[in-house]
Amino acid sequence: MVLITSYNRSMTTLADVREAVETLWPPERAEAWDAVGLIAGEPDAPVQRILLAVDAVLETSQEALEVEADLLLVHHPLLLRGVNSVAADTPKGRIVTDLIRGGVALLAAHTNADIVERGTSAELAARIGLEHTEPIVPNAADRELGLGRVGLLPEELPLGALARTLAQRLPSTATGIRVAGEYDRPVRRVAICGGAGDSLLEHQEVLRADVYITADLRHHPASEARDRHRMGRGPALIDLSHWASEWLWLPAAARQLHESLPGVEVIVSELRTDPWDFSVPQ
Repeated sequence: MVLITSYNRSMTTLADVREAVETLWPPERAEAWDAVGLIAGEPDAPVQRILLAVDAVLETSQEALEVEADLLLVHHPLLLRGVNSVAADTPKGRIVTDLIRGGVALLAAHTNADIVERGTSAELAARIGLEHTEPIVPNAADRELGLGRVGLLPEELPLGALARTLAQRLPSTATGIRVAGEYDRPVRRVAICGGAGDSLLEHQEVLRADVYITADLRHHPASEARDRHRMGRGPALIDLSHWASEWLWLPAAARQLHESLPGVEVIVSELRTDPWDFSVPQ
């Protein structure tokens, strides 16, 4: 657990935190299908401690209660898809019920936190030393912002060495890191999309890259992309855990919140919320 803290005598409210979050990660920059913002909580309630996590799941909601957080700030919206009930005998209902009973608000910053200068893909790019980065899909209003990142490694690396570097610098998960491509093939131009990125497999900036690093690659899109790579028409693939690829954003977000909200403790959850518990090598 990572803790960033300082103290002052003024009271910070949930409304103050929401304003800071919306300044750092403006909700109007979220994708149209997204559901960012305040999910539960009283705007006038005081906030002294924030827990940051990728997911609002049973474990992180319990952690928020255990550390006596006033707010659970997550990357993935809990109610992204429509629900008909938040009854406590359903997983989402249990989470909402427990948080409300414990006086813990819930807020999400998702695609609005993906596109910024220190967003999910940008932090992943920084972990492997990518240089001269720019968005794969620039934002219409500001071309310095946007989904994904593409850039250059300081020097060529074998594909396998890059995969091993990622394995060392990302949180470990049961599924590890999967690669499509020759281990010794040199790579330098790298495209990255933190989280699920198979929708960008045929984007021109991805096709120009030597390797595409993302998560949640499905069988058929990955198989077709692998064939393109073998024909010399697309990148090798590195498939990460969705959770691990986006967890790297949390420490950066914590530092930004700390700067915006002096006097509020900010804790980064280190609980692994990747859904898989173990794998069995064959």
